Amino acid sequence: EVQFVESGGGLVQAGGSLRLSCTVSGLIWDDYATVWFRQAPGKEREGVSCIRPSAGSTYYVDSVKGRFTASSDDAKNTVYLQMNSLSPEDTAVYYCAADIFDCEIYFTGSYSPDYWGQGTQVTVSS
Repeated sequence: EVQFVESGGGLVQAGGSLRLSCTVSGLIWDDYATVWFRQAPGKEREGVSCIRPSAGSTYYVDSVKGRFTASSDDAKNTVYLQMNSLSPEDTAVYYCAADIFDCEIYFTGSYSPDYWGQGTQVTVSS
């Protein structure tokens, strides 16, 4: 059984930072990419960032490039999303997900990862 433990969400003022973490168990870490999605109230879910540690690859949606950084601790099967210069537009529930394909496919809007975490709320106040 694939399980996720997400943490790090919270309330922060605009311009502030948060670091999300996602620990995944029950899968072969080297075979998977881990993807961060977010969904704001009344909006569609969108892919934010992806990391495939075994390939050393990362991917970011344009709106977070230069502000968000994905990283991993492979010994702990954990990925992180460092979020800087946050704005109220970043307010959403952030979900960690995993699947075997390379990062780009998750941002096409036509494919949804097989495995999902429970989500963590990020709220940015103005």
